[in-house]
Amino acid sequence: MELWIPLAVAAAFLQNLRSTLQKSLKDHLSDTGAAYVRFAFGVPVALVYLAGLLFWQRASLPEPNAAFAAWGATGGVAQILGTVLLLQAFSSRSFAVSTAYSKTEPLQVALFGIVLLGEFVSAGAVLAIGVSLVGVLLLGARARPSTEGLLAALRGRGALRGLLSGSAFAVAAVCYRAASLALPSGGVALRAATTLAGVICFQALVMSIVLYWREPGELRRVAGQWRVAVWVGLSGALASAGWFTAMTLTNAAYVRAVGQVELIFALFSSAWFFREPILRLEWLGIGAILAGVLLLALSV
Repeated sequence: MELWIPLAVAAAFLQNLRSTLQKSLKDHLSDTGAAYVRFAFGVPVALVYLAGLLFWQRASLPEPNAAFAAWGATGGVAQILGTVLLLQAFSSRSFAVSTAYSKTEPLQVALFGIVLLGEFVSAGAVLAIGVSLVGVLLLGARARPSTEGLLAALRGRGALRGLLSGSAFAVAAVCYRAASLALPSGGVALRAATTLAGVICFQALVMSIVLYWREPGELRRVAGQWRVAVWVGLSGALASAGWFTAMTLTNAAYVRAVGQVELIFALFSSAWFFREPILRLEWLGIGAILAGVLLLALSV
């Protein structure tokens, strides 16, 4: 098994943990404030991780350049938008369904990868992503197991925000891969860690300014939630380290397709934490997603 596959699965698990914790913060913070937590409290984790790699490898920090900065900043802004949109989607639909809509991301990553980087995916990978997308649609039809349910699942404010969040995350994924590859030196892990540290510091700075300007008092409320926020930052930064490393190793579309296993973690989180039962149709969706991931692993 190639290294990027277990990295993507681990990142998906940690990302679901982060999303679960973030949803609990929405009772105390605005959507923007809850989104800000993952960046601000992730900065120390990312910096310590980078410093640890530099020390362990006895290496020098890769020298940033204009291309690295441009790709990283674009991806950072796109990820901020995606996070806010996803948290807003949580207010419109259930936790698992909102996550499902955002998981159209792999198909969008493939398209953006072609447009921005000229990276094409194989025919087998397209089939695998398509099979997983069927699973996403099945999960999106929650509580309406019919053709009408599938169509209704694609309408409404929650669906639109989920789909737009998937687009934003897709742009971010492609940009992060480009930023990491733009660095002139360093191994895969070191380049990924450098990209993560640079991006998350930029995101924390931008969102600090936005919150201070548009939502006076929200920074104080964020600080008051530090007990949960610390774990959001830790799980989010570790998830990002896994994503960034995997996307430095291979096409971002492949990584994000495997990352759809997060939906399975989200379903069980919904059942365990939020008392949302797993329906028969959703079990079929789980099967389709797993089949898609398996096909992808065999096709690349």
